Amino acid sequence: MAITAAMVKELREMTGAGMSDCKKALTNTDGDMDKAVDWLKENGLAKAEKKAGRIAAEGIVCVDVSDDAKTASIVEVNSETDFVAKNEKFQNYVATVAKQARDTSAADITAFMAEPWIEDSSVTVEENLKSMIATIGENMNIRRFEKVTEPEGVIVPYIHAGGKIGVLVKAKTSLGADQVTECLKNVAMQVAAMSPQFLTPNDISDEYKAKELETLKAQAKNDPKNASKPDDIIEKMVTGRLNKELKEVCLSEQVYVKAENKESVGQYVAAVSKEFGSDITLTGFVRFETGEGLEKKEEDFAAEVAAQLG
Repeated sequence: MAITAAMVKELREMTGAGMSDCKKALTNTDGDMDKAVDWLKENGLAKAEKKAGRIAAEGIVCVDVSDDAKTASIVEVNSETDFVAKNEKFQNYVATVAKQARDTSAADITAFMAEPWIEDSSVTVEENLKSMIATIGENMNIRRFEKVTEPEGVIVPYIHAGGKIGVLVKAKTSLGADQVTECLKNVAMQVAAMSPQFLTPNDISDEYKAKELETLKAQAKNDPKNASKPDDIIEKMVTGRLNKELKEVCLSEQVYVKAENKESVGQYVAAVSKEFGSDITLTGFVRFETGEGLEKKEEDFAAEVAAQLG
């Protein structure tokens, strides 16, 4: 497969690796982007593991929580520009979308878009969106939503940077929302800041562990410092690294960012539980970041003007 400059550029933006290393990775993997990322990681050439696409799309994340704090929704609605994302009309619209998502029975975005609009049942969510696009004069997209329930506890939201990141954290507890809100909001802020992938170690799949272990083994074997080390020593090295990495991707095991004594998030929640004399058990979280995985259109205004002038 021919390796193009565009492919090299995309891989460089994804990994932070050098241009020549990116070209070598693509050549060695026959142009397979995912395999090229793994190749760079295994050879220690990826400077940072970045998201698969640049976070560049505009818009906001919004949440809606029921009065009893047992049902909630989180939505992401995209716009073309940050100017529109900060517009009050757009923000009010997204809040209504979140309200609809909290009450929806739709299992996916396709079914959601086909539902009657909450404020006018004569049109669907999709038809109303088209009307909003015509009114605002900019393309918009209801990208995703998630409805969350916790009948045996409470759900607490957190919105960061005016909607750039939204989080819902739920916990099973006999305590009221007024008692656990501070604790769960702190946990939600942790999720926003540290972006965990799993709730507890029990939630990590064997497939995920195996893939990470193979990557760490390849990195260790490709490191010249380990050239003379036997396989059993390398095995112990990478097992220790894997265990450390797994702690970093699990919310309950992460070091609580507001702690002064390096306690974990799980230990922090346990301490609050003890303080109130009643268990608080984290049961899930959702984190949306605006534009996650989307690539923003790069505007070339000079070329656009030139084209209009013929």
